[in-house]
Amino acid sequence: MVVKNIPAPASVKIILGIDPGLARMGYGVVAQQGHQMKAGDYGTLTTPAGEPLEKRLAEMFGKLRKVLAKVKPGAVAIEELFFSRNAKTAIAVGQARGVALLACGLAGVPVYEYRPMEIKQAVAGHGGADKEQVQKMVKLLLGLKEVPQPDDTADALAAAITHAQSAGTPLAEAMKKMARFNKI
Repeated sequence: MVVKNIPAPASVKIILGIDPGLARMGYGVVAQQGHQMKAGDYGTLTTPAGEPLEKRLAEMFGKLRKVLAKVKPGAVAIEELFFSRNAKTAIAVGQARGVALLACGLAGVPVYEYRPMEIKQAVAGHGGADKEQVQKMVKLLLGLKEVPQPDDTADALAAAITHAQSAGTPLAEAMKKMARFNKI
């Protein structure tokens, strides 16, 4: 379906999934044609601990821009920020997420946001699925030989799968409009 460096047919939708993070940002490409999905390029972008925050964010921005230029996705699916107990981690993830949104905005690629529970529901069949269940389903749904590692990569592919399964449906478009309305 998608071979590196060969343009995909117009009927193939290229979706880039992003699992935002400052130390590790997972990315995964899903090519969708009809009801079939296949994995394209995927991996994890990293920044070195101990570097100043602004350098790490700039480095992550540059790396993600390279991925966007190489992949040329028609859409980006990104996981919404989940606030955990560790506020410092949540802030760092939020800043990395902002860098990802900026990179996508500058590339002119529409971004679709999904809550972690929506991703688990779409990939594993229930919103309370654990990481291992989601990873196994990503492997199964994309016909991969192994579970993508680290889990940031599997999470990014899961976000792309979620978009592939819901994009363009009347419910998905209504949810996107509602999300925009609620942010005003």
